[in-house]
Amino acid sequence: MRHGGSPSLDGVLGSVRAHHPGADASLITYAHDEAARWHEGQTRRNGDPFLTHCLAVAAIVADIGMPPDVVCAALLHDIEDTLCPPRHVAEQFGPDVAQLIADVRAVELGAIRPGDLDFDTAGPVTHPTHQEAVLAIRLADRLHNMRTIAFVAPAKQLGKARETIQVFAPLASAAGLTGVSRELHDLSAAVLQPTPAAFAVTTRMLSLLTLVLPGAQRARWREEWHAELAALPNRRTRIRFTARVLLGTPRLSLTLRRPVRRERRR
Repeated sequence: MRHGGSPSLDGVLGSVRAHHPGADASLITYAHDEAARWHEGQTRRNGDPFLTHCLAVAAIVADIGMPPDVVCAALLHDIEDTLCPPRHVAEQFGPDVAQLIADVRAVELGAIRPGDLDFDTAGPVTHPTHQEAVLAIRLADRLHNMRTIAFVAPAKQLGKARETIQVFAPLASAAGLTGVSRELHDLSAAVLQPTPAAFAVTTRMLSLLTLVLPGAQRARWREEWHAELAALPNRRTRIRFTARVLLGTPRLSLTLRRPVRRERRR
């Protein structure tokens, strides 16, 4: 499961088109604009705009291979925490997307039977069941929250990590999402069995590398790099990852400074 850097709308659209060539992705652009509108002014614990979380969840769902309507629901999965009128989503995106968002919040993961899940990870998930779509968004939401758990209070980190390793990771594995399951497990284990000394040099190096990036982007990339570093199993893989980041940072810096092209809804 790739997750280097902060996801963008272009990245989400690209992933959807890769899995679903010819699909109409214009509704995803509109969902992004609606999420940006209603979450405006909201920030995460690390100070990033809340929209970055919506995009990250949508990117994970798109990478799994979910169709555009599920990606729309992923972008809007936290819209109930805003001043958005209750019927607005159903009116703009249809009752199916609205119901999916409602069920993402309401579903008890313990009620999901692993035998009912069968994601085809070898290709696009063209017609997921409602339960599979709900689970995909819940897993993506938890995965991004675990990637950024360093900004959560220590006691809450432990609770989330235990729940993730006991409930979320096994469900992801049962659904055939082995990459998601492995990352959830590794991120949880890093919280439950921390080894801070092993990360000292590489985390400092990654923090220094962000200084060549645009100022507004530094915190986001530092957050994502540190999260990915924490998920790696040993010192050798952490050093290799840091070296790859070191070599790729100059090009990344140039890319981030270019004007961003956006597909607008027709």
